[in-house]
Amino acid sequence: MPDPHVTLRDKVLEQVLNGPGETETSLRNAVATNTGVPADLQSLVDKIHTHAYRVTEHDIARLKGSHDEDALFEIIVSAALGASHKRLLAGLDALSEA
Repeated sequence: MPDPHVTLRDKVLEQVLNGPGETETSLRNAVATNTGVPADLQSLVDKIHTHAYRVTEHDIARLKGSHDEDALFEIIVSAALGASHKRLLAGLDALSEA
């Protein structure tokens, strides 16, 4: 069965990762795929991709000296959307194979 939400979901992902923002699109795409992430952001992005519920205020506060709040918001949202998109595709693949 085809995914009825694919068009809307892909539009949202495209806009978040490649639309206008405070951060470079290359950074948003890097954190979404968790590849080529700058060293100062790697710990946070890894945590978002593996155990997002473990992200704490300390994780965010540690980065506020080098990134403003708007940039951190975009980085966090991009990482979360990238991680969820990966999981969604894995789930849809598993369903199609069943």
